[in-house]
Amino acid sequence: MAKMTPLTGDQAVAEAMRQIEPDVVAAYPITPQTEIVMTFSQFVADGKVNTEMIPVESEHSAMSACVGAAAAGARTMTATSANGLALMWEIVYIAASTRLPIVMPVVNRALSGPINIHCDHSDSMGARDSGWIQVYCENAQEVYENVILAMRIAEHKDVLLPVMVCQDGFITSHAVEGVELFADDQIKKFIGEYKPAMPTMLDVDNPVTYGPFDLQDFYFEHKRQQSEAVKNSLSVIPKIMEEFNKTFGRNHDLIEEYKMDDAEVAIVVLSSTAGTTKVVVDELRSQGMKVGLVRPCFFRPFPKERIIKALLKTKAIAVLDRSESFSGCGGPLFTEIKSAMYDSGVKPYLANYIFGLGGRDIFPEDIRNVYKDLVDIVRTAKSKDQINYLGVR
Repeated sequence: MAKMTPLTGDQAVAEAMRQIEPDVVAAYPITPQTEIVMTFSQFVADGKVNTEMIPVESEHSAMSACVGAAAAGARTMTATSANGLALMWEIVYIAASTRLPIVMPVVNRALSGPINIHCDHSDSMGARDSGWIQVYCENAQEVYENVILAMRIAEHKDVLLPVMVCQDGFITSHAVEGVELFADDQIKKFIGEYKPAMPTMLDVDNPVTYGPFDLQDFYFEHKRQQSEAVKNSLSVIPKIMEEFNKTFGRNHDLIEEYKMDDAEVAIVVLSSTAGTTKVVVDELRSQGMKVGLVRPCFFRPFPKERIIKALLKTKAIAVLDRSESFSGCGGPLFTEIKSAMYDSGVKPYLANYIFGLGGRDIFPEDIRNVYKDLVDIVRTAKSKDQINYLGVR
């Protein structure tokens, strides 16, 4: 029986970790992620989980310990934010390249400098090409459920990739919401007993080497294998979500479409801003405007075909990015959407709005103005500036 409990997004992650009961958690505290490992470490101290909790001296050490534990055959988790993720950088790539199914909740926070502890997506977007699967969550309920899903996805024999489960720092990580927790035994059954898909470092009858010197002879092939694993995950993930949805009465998907059936203009945005956008969509719909929202739940793998299908009938699209790629060509989500629509056979007007850097608030009025811009573009058949900065002085 599911139970509704008031929790922050960080506490929701800790509860999911408690129910998963990983063999090893190695972590270092960093705002606004600290509450995750703090809460989970209390579960360990209270004997509520049989997990080896490793307090380390840095995030680089945390991911290094996770790599060692996972290679030894342990179900392994950690958590981080911003500068902590940046400090892990070298080992984040090693975890993915070594095909270790580590799950890491990431509480999105602006990367320094100047130093800032509030939300934007510069940390996880900086790691978007590291080989990790990336999930972006709208609210604490999704955070809780996606951490559980992430473990099944990471450990699937046709995937074997680490997974980041991202939520917006302070906006969801520290805000209290009602979260429906599923029964412990249900989660245990859904997750199942961990059986490593590959020989482990501790299997003396099947000796293996992890992280060998890999020159021109095999490195390219190993990168291609990673690429195939990401492609495979696009077919594996929906099957795991279908099982989860059937078991727990949910509706998880690669993307969320909100009032897109007849939408002429649409916003594409990740994470918590989608919730604010839905309020504006409802308001503008009541005024007769055909507006909609597409929220990618996964950024890696990028669900290109699903996004094309969702946006195919729109005349103008605004992509909202909570990070700046400094390419001069727009934010990371925008460049992916633009690339996808190039393959779609249609050419709707596209505009990018970079917003919320360093935790700056985005208000319903800001989103309202974006929709009005899109309507004007359709009416005049003339695009405005392709790259815009929303709410900047």
